[in-house]
Amino acid sequence: MAVLDGASDRPDGQQKTPLEAAATPNLDALVRRGILGSMYTVGKGIAPESDAGVFSLLGYDPLQIHLSRGVVESIGAGVDFHERNLALRAGFATVEGDKLVDRRAGRNLSTEEARQLATAVNSEVRLKNRTRFQFQATVGHRAVVVFRADGHKFSSEISNFDPAYLRAGKISIAQPGAKEYDIPKCDPLDDSPEAVESAALVNEFGFKTRQALDSHPVNLERRKHGKKPANFVLMRDAGTTKPSVQGFREKWGLKAAMIADLPAELGIGRLLGMDVREIPPGTSLEDYRKRAELVLRLAGEYDFVYVHLKGPDEPGHDGLYDLKRQRIEEIDAGFFSHLRQAAKLQKTVLCVTCDHSTPWKDKGHSGDPVPVLVAGGSTKPDGSTRFTETNASAGHFDKMERGSMLLLRLKQISA
Repeated sequence: MAVLDGASDRPDGQQKTPLEAAATPNLDALVRRGILGSMYTVGKGIAPESDAGVFSLLGYDPLQIHLSRGVVESIGAGVDFHERNLALRAGFATVEGDKLVDRRAGRNLSTEEARQLATAVNSEVRLKNRTRFQFQATVGHRAVVVFRADGHKFSSEISNFDPAYLRAGKISIAQPGAKEYDIPKCDPLDDSPEAVESAALVNEFGFKTRQALDSHPVNLERRKHGKKPANFVLMRDAGTTKPSVQGFREKWGLKAAMIADLPAELGIGRLLGMDVREIPPGTSLEDYRKRAELVLRLAGEYDFVYVHLKGPDEPGHDGLYDLKRQRIEEIDAGFFSHLRQAAKLQKTVLCVTCDHSTPWKDKGHSGDPVPVLVAGGSTKPDGSTRFTETNASAGHFDKMERGSMLLLRLKQISA
């Protein structure tokens, strides 16, 4: 299963989507060997985060299981997490006055810059009641934070300290992008003392990070070069316990490997007991070639191999149509060119899909359906020629209301 993160878009009849505009001769060749369909990765009308989308594609229903991205990313980042701690996904952002003007600090914060800023947060931020925490930068602007229980009683029933994602039941739903937001505030979602304390703690931490970061040498240097300062920390998807889920092999009877580079996917793979192969982030042809070579190597050792290809999602978030199209073309030239030529995959069921749509005009995740390609096994070509949203809607493969149904269908096809 090759997952093109956020590659899907929304056809409008006026301009081709990036998938439609991209030159993808290698993926097209695979499409001609298979069958196309479309699906809602989590559910109709739901604009999921990546973690919920991936969890669903692996056959688990995120609407029924509280995945808790904060806990999962902590696991993926190797941060020590214990039951009753409070973990949140975090990210460096830019604020000016009383406005949040960039949720990702210009999307050009280097991992090394982020690590220096994280060191300052850990050494300079002091919280009431002596609450201990570990704040760790991961990749680019991304980070995680874990507050230690140490006698405190925390609750995950708090709102997101991030206006782009709204807590809704067991998941967070992406909201339409905006040029700027009011600085966020975390609120308790119930009246329990634990939720009240947890929300107050997140607010305190968020505003104290601004004091530690605003005049940091990294940000002074960024301003000097016309870059946005990473002077604030957003947080979302709180969790206090590890999700209780059946292991992947126990649930599906498949020895499985995951290839990924970001904490959300890495954490899900480790949580499910998959053999996780972490590979450095990158979107060059060489980066995609390395992923393809690893897929082909693992395909002979495992019953199921999942590979996550991050490239198209970020330009979708940034509203960069041409760059999103370019990233799709790079995946085709660097990744699918190798899979297309691989003899060992001729007898393997290959699935290509997306974890969610990221329409470039919306600059965020949406609830639109995503294309699904299945080739091999008992499938017979349905005459499809290209991996696009419109072609997928006309394909002969199932129209799925939930992505959590996909893996079962793949097992049936491969039987």
